[in-house]
Formats: sequence, structure tokens, C-alpha cells
Amino acid sequence: MKVKGLRWWIIGLIMVITIINYLDRGTLNYMWVANIEYKLVDKIKLNSGDNQARFIAENNTYELVSKRGEKIVQKAAFVNFKNDGKIVVNRQGIAYELGIVDKDAAPEESSKQAKDQLGVITIFFMIAYGISQLFSGKLYDKIGTRRGFVVSVLVWGFADALTSLSQGKVSLTGFRMMLGLGEAGPWPGATKSNAEWFPQKERAFAQGLFGAAASIGSILAPIIILSLYMSIGWKMTFVVVGVLGILWIIPWLIINKKGPKDHSWITDEERAYIIDNQPENPQSNAVGKTWGELLSNKKNYSVILGRFFLDPIWWMFVTFLPMYLVEEFNLNIKELAYSAWVPYLGAMIGSIAGGWFSGFLIRKGATVDRARKTAMIIGGCIIIPAILGSVMVPNAVLAVILMAFVLGGFQFTMTNIQTLPSDLHDGKSVGSLAGLGGAAAVLGTIIAILFAGQIASWPLLFGLLSALVPLSLVSIFLTIGKIEQIK
Repeated sequence: MKVKGLRWWIIGLIMVITIINYLDRGTLNYMWVANIEYKLVDKIKLNSGDNQARFIAENNTYELVSKRGEKIVQKAAFVNFKNDGKIVVNRQGIAYELGIVDKDAAPEESSKQAKDQLGVITIFFMIAYGISQLFSGKLYDKIGTRRGFVVSVLVWGFADALTSLSQGKVSLTGFRMMLGLGEAGPWPGATKSNAEWFPQKERAFAQGLFGAAASIGSILAPIIILSLYMSIGWKMTFVVVGVLGILWIIPWLIINKKGPKDHSWITDEERAYIIDNQPENPQSNAVGKTWGELLSNKKNYSVILGRFFLDPIWWMFVTFLPMYLVEEFNLNIKELAYSAWVPYLGAMIGSIAGGWFSGFLIRKGATVDRARKTAMIIGGCIIIPAILGSVMVPNAVLAVILMAFVLGGFQFTMTNIQTLPSDLHDGKSVGSLAGLGGAAAVLGTIIAILFAGQIASWPLLFGLLSALVPLSLVSIFLTIGKIEQIK
């Protein structure tokens, strides 16, 4: 059996698991804190199909009963109201249900606790994620992308499902660290797979599709996760989303049998097209470079420093955007689901456009050096004004639209940065350098999250992220010189 365009089937499967990856990592952030609305009634009616609230005058509290029958007693001072008092709005979520946030604290204090504790858990997730970036790159270089993806998906799929067993901060943090160990793999893995399956002029576009899949996952996350949360609760949501990745392994093992050189399904024309247009001319006996060899070459720091400075922008949005929209614009859970996906639509467009644009310049005769650098600069010029504007507007609609430009510009630039490992090295070292870049991105993100804990103002916090753009671009241009294969 021969399959035309087999390389597109491979990147398609990687896109699917990347979407699932972002659903898994979004579970905690979207269910951490949420404004849940209850219809105010005189008497609670079971199986009514609505969330209901009843005022208890004796102790000045509200009895809150969800449509699933779960009950909460909340102090009257801690709830808000809508529709002339007909709707009671209560802030709840995993942070409250597991007792990580003090339920008796004032709203301002509980909000601070929720932000700080999510930051702490995310830091531990990022530590595991960073360690995994380092070793996943080496792992994928050693055992190949086929088996590498299987290992990563099994680890993170079980981790997300097991999070349903969390009893408090310690166990929740442990499961998130396990999630981080698994979830980092696809980033060096996708870069390595694209270097194997695509000619150089198509690699940035393939990387853009990979980045777009991350954005699609982020678009779907608030809709799917919050819908599941409202329907089946946070525990079963973790189980359902975790199982998706494990099921994906079946078609991956069936379709991705071998690399393009030896795959029995690939046409002779596609095999020749891929291999003849790879500048590194990979050979089976090529030896990958050690970390020491990679770190000894100045050009490789373009990937390491570029991601160290730029990646925190993405991670700060992924981590704190739901809480920012809830607290800054007081969105309820449905409004959050309807709006939180918009910035990631921009990211998806930016990712595809960034990869297509540099490939377009190459096809028109530009050097790889000029094409990649031009795309990075254009993306940076989109990010800075958009991020400053997004924190100055008075309503959520304008904010999320401008954030779409922020993340679109980010992905326009990042797609080309993530392609640099395959521009600089052959297939045996691509995953290792991509892993080093991912680890540097994690370190930069951890520093940013620690810094975020010292800033009470959400607009100021997000606004300061704009300074990271010139730092990233300058570090890349000062270290890389001409973008070409390192001999």
C-alpha cells in the first residue's frame, strides 16, 4: 500500500496529540477558580436542572446546590449578585474544593491565595517540564520519534487521569509534576520529526502547523473543559481528558511505522523529494552532539536565549489568563468559556502564517537566514503594541481581541525560533538542541512566575511582558550570526 503525502499524515497525528496535550495542561487552570451562577429560589427543588441558591436568614448564609446535587454553604458577604439579585454568583473551583484556598478568607485575600498557589503548583510543573525537555530531546534522539511519543503520551495521559485522586495541594502538585514529565516530549519530538519528514523549505510551515495545533488545543480547552466541569465535575473531567491521549497511541503506531527512508507506505517520489532537499543529508551512522558540544558553539545560544526570554509570554497567558478574565472583568464560567479561546485563535493564525511566510520568502529566493530573521522581527513588531493595548482597554471583548494579536505575533516569531535547531544541525542533534531550548524556556518562565507573585496589578504584570520581546530578538541576532548548518 502506498499513501500519497505521507508526511502530512505524520504531522497531522502530531497535531492531534498536541491538541490533546493542551487540553490536559489546561484542565487545572480552567477549573482552578470559576464564577458559578445560581438561581435564587425560596425552596430548593431536587433534579430541577438548574443551579439553585436559597438564603438562610438565621446565619446570613446561602445554601448553594448545583444541578448535580452538590451542596455548598457560603457566607452572604462572599457572594455577588446579578440580574437585580435574582442570580447569586459564587467563586469556587478546585482551589476551594481541595481547601488550598481558605474558604473563610475575604474575597481579596482568597483571590491572592488562589493566584499565589496556582503559581507555586505551576512552578513545580515547570521544573518537571524543564527536566523532561532536557532528557526528552536526548530520549527522542536515541529511540526515535515513534517510540518517544508513546513514552511521553503514556506518562502524561495517566498523570492527568490520576489527578482525579488528588486530596490536597501536595498530591495535586505531584500529579502535575508527573504531567510535566510527560508533556514536554512533543516539543523536541516535533522538531526532530519535522527534520526527518520535511525538506528544509517546508520545515517552518510544518513547525507552524505544530504550533497551530497547540493554539487549537488552547481554543478548545475552555469550551471542552468548562463544559465537562459543569456536566460531570472536575474529577471525571481529568479522567476523560487523560484517556484521550492514551487512545491516540493506536493510530500513531499503525501509521508511523518507520522514517521516510524505510517506510513501506511512502511513494518513491515523496521519499526522493524529502531526502534530496534536506541540506544535512542525514546518514544512519551520524552521531549526535553532546550537550557540552552544543553549549560550546555560540550559534546554539540563539535557541537557548531566544526561548528563555520569549516563552514566558506564552506561559503567563496559558497559566493566568482564565484567572485574569475572572477577576479583572468578573466573567462567569460560561462567559469565560465563550471568550478565553479568542487569544488562541490569533495564536493559531500566527503560527501557520509565521511558518508559511518564511517558507514563502525562501521559495522566492531569499536565504534561510534572511527569511527566518525577517519573520521573527515582524512577529515582535506585532506583540509589543498589542500587549500594551490589551492591558489598557476597559472591557473583556477588546482585551481578548488584542490578546489574539499578542499570541498571534508570539507564534509568528516562535515558529521560526523553533525551526532553528533543524536549520543548524542534522537529525541526530536536533532533538537535543530543541530540548536545551525548552529547558531554557522553562527557566525563564519560572523566573517570570516568581516575579508575578510580587505584582498585585494584573495590567502591570501583563504589560511588563512586552519588554521580553526585544531581549529575545537581540539575543538571537547577537549569537546566531548567519543561519546555516554547523559543520
